[in-house]
Amino acid sequence: MIRIGVKGATLAIALALSACSDGGVAPPEGSGQAGGPQQLRRDGRWLVDRDGRVVLMHGVNLVWKNAPFVPADTPAGFRAADAAWLESHGFNSARIGVLWSGVSPQQGAIDASYLAAWDRIVQLLAAHRVWMLFDFHQDMLGPKYQGEGVPDWAVDALAGPATEALGAPTFGFPFNYFTPQVSEAFDNLWAEQGPIWDSHRDAWKAVAARWKSQPYSMGYDLLNEPWPGIEWSSCIVPPMVGCGDTDTSELQPFFENAIAGIRQVDRDNLVWLEPQTLSGGTGNPTGFEPIEGESQLGYSFHNYCGISTVLQSAQFPVPAPVVEEQGCEFIDGNVFDNARSRGDALGAVEMLTEFGATDDPVVLERVTRLADQHLVGWHYWQYKEWADPTTQSQDSGAQGIFADDEDLSTAKLDKLKFLQRTYPQATAGEPVSMTFDPETAQFDYTYKPHAATAPTEIYVPVALHYPAGYTVEVTGATVTSAANAPVLVLENVAGATEVVVKVTRK
Repeated sequence: MIRIGVKGATLAIALALSACSDGGVAPPEGSGQAGGPQQLRRDGRWLVDRDGRVVLMHGVNLVWKNAPFVPADTPAGFRAADAAWLESHGFNSARIGVLWSGVSPQQGAIDASYLAAWDRIVQLLAAHRVWMLFDFHQDMLGPKYQGEGVPDWAVDALAGPATEALGAPTFGFPFNYFTPQVSEAFDNLWAEQGPIWDSHRDAWKAVAARWKSQPYSMGYDLLNEPWPGIEWSSCIVPPMVGCGDTDTSELQPFFENAIAGIRQVDRDNLVWLEPQTLSGGTGNPTGFEPIEGESQLGYSFHNYCGISTVLQSAQFPVPAPVVEEQGCEFIDGNVFDNARSRGDALGAVEMLTEFGATDDPVVLERVTRLADQHLVGWHYWQYKEWADPTTQSQDSGAQGIFADDEDLSTAKLDKLKFLQRTYPQATAGEPVSMTFDPETAQFDYTYKPHAATAPTEIYVPVALHYPAGYTVEVTGATVTSAANAPVLVLENVAGATEVVVKVTRK
């Protein structure tokens, strides 16, 4: 079935939208790519830049969960030095938490000063060629449930009899999700189709209007980790029965309403849909249906092994090897496989927009390795700790990259060993296979070359992984960059049908 947008998304609007071809890399006429700002578009399962190159993301989350919901212009917040640090350490993208509760804290109003505060960071990132995914982040709705992201007035309106009878749950993140209070509130959100939906749509319209022409935009992540509601238990019960049509019948109409609003002001940039939170490795790979007239869609998924999350929480401390024995390798692999399947079904490019939130090398090695194998870009959770004891979902001490958020020289090298890796940031061709060994620093990459207006660029973390320099072996292309350059530049050889690259430590 192909869905037609709901609640004001008329067929006439849908048919007016241009559709990018799945078969080639040249942007379609009127897509806003040719001669426009450097932005990303979907081409089949890939993200493609204005030059026709396939772009792979290795990035971080920049989400400030405490009011005013934007990092401050301080050493512990985000400054030009932070944007420069990301670029120099090979992180070419950021998922930035422009929260719904910050954009529209009052019903029917848009806070332009909040958008301006984020624009300071947006321009810093763009100046350092860091791609940006705008994210309406939420965890457990809002403060009523020890969460954030949805405006307080909307959270109050969504509360149901369970909250009235039992009060707000106090189990913290993520356990409050499983309570009847929070599940009921999410069910009320999916069913509402009134002023709350309109607020979400209009807040996205304001974001899109502000940044529709922003260089290095990769679009809009419509809502972080949507919870399925009361039926959550059916999402994880064997034999992997999933939770029915939650994504298509409840989440998709909500998302389509936002897409219809965005398309009134921005017809070109990608919009990203997230499946219900429990979708992935343990349940049936539920997902979305194609939307008529929409080709610029993304499938935003997360990878946190549920076994690891529970057993390694404060309540159940269990060593990583035990967690591995419980099947995280199998589960995490399924997450990537299911994301590819659901991306195809939706007509979208998939991207891992969250993983990690840990210093555990076992987790970091496994997920980054699987991402390479599946040729999927990612955003680590998260750049800085930005911890506050009142924010239950961000106070572990192990989520950020730095030991001290105020000092960029305190990066955790044991963590960077896995996150700062050799990878193709832009490929003048179609990726075929990729591996990187954090122990030996050997990198192997194969792609099928095609015509592009810019060369292949491979980031090489020289200082961290190749302190004595690196050696390149390549067939099908020639190296045009200087020896031991932090960006390895390749020009395809005319007539070559395959490019094979190997980078090794001297």
